[in-house]
Amino acid sequence: MITLLGGSGYVGGAIRKALDQRELPYRSISRSELDYYQPEKLAAWLQESETQFLINAAGYTGRPNVDACESDKCNCLNGNAILPGRVAEACKEADIPWGQVSSGCIYTGRPAPGEGFTEEDEPNFSFRKDNCSFYSGTKALGEEVLANEENVYIWRLRIPFNELDGARNFLSKLMRYAKLLEAENSITQLDEFANVCIDSWVKQIPYGIYNITNPGHITTRQVAGLITEHGLAPHEFSFFESESDFMQKAAIAPRSNCVLNTDKLEAAGIHMTPIEEALHQALDNWVPEAS
Repeated sequence: MITLLGGSGYVGGAIRKALDQRELPYRSISRSELDYYQPEKLAAWLQESETQFLINAAGYTGRPNVDACESDKCNCLNGNAILPGRVAEACKEADIPWGQVSSGCIYTGRPAPGEGFTEEDEPNFSFRKDNCSFYSGTKALGEEVLANEENVYIWRLRIPFNELDGARNFLSKLMRYAKLLEAENSITQLDEFANVCIDSWVKQIPYGIYNITNPGHITTRQVAGLITEHGLAPHEFSFFESESDFMQKAAIAPRSNCVLNTDKLEAAGIHMTPIEEALHQALDNWVPEAS
């Protein structure tokens, strides 16, 4: 059996859906049912339930965006940096492997022209570099906490999207924002990400960190163009003059815009849809949010 933490969230819900579709036995545990911040309680649950694998999708992202983390630092730190360590302690006690949903938002830019950050590159958008949002800083800390842990996957998600309109969907956000920041990014089809998390364990790929993004990279302007091409643009898109213009007028915390390398995932035998193909599929099958 698989134990899932954070199954009520945006990413956790996608993982829960994938587990249902694949008819894999699992239990999604809420904090109201079990205080999984206490390692001894979580370890006891894992042993009693005969859990074989744990997925931690619990964390703190801030709503409607990462700016909210700047005013709720305690919960952000607890969810993104402290909880992973507590889960690691419990899984070690129960002697089970597990996976942590992390983020590629611990990087900014590219390591070199034409290249993407690999899993071995040190995060350059973190508290140690003193250049990040509080959210990105806590996600980098969460990975540091797990640096010496064994039998754990760290799955780095980037800017999730799929065909279902909603407040957390990258495509929905672009459609609803009055003005956009032009940037180049790696992004992740959410349902593919959920299945990669499951396949990591099912296929027994080597433990470690994996960048889970659709191969390639894309700019905000290109995505806006695809939305317009599919007849889904609610208005004509406009763009900020620069990142500094964006920060002055529309944001509190600096944003991570980066490109990640996915060669390691490919080498492990897990293949994802190329980025433009995945975007076309989502927009071709777009399901508007019910009013």
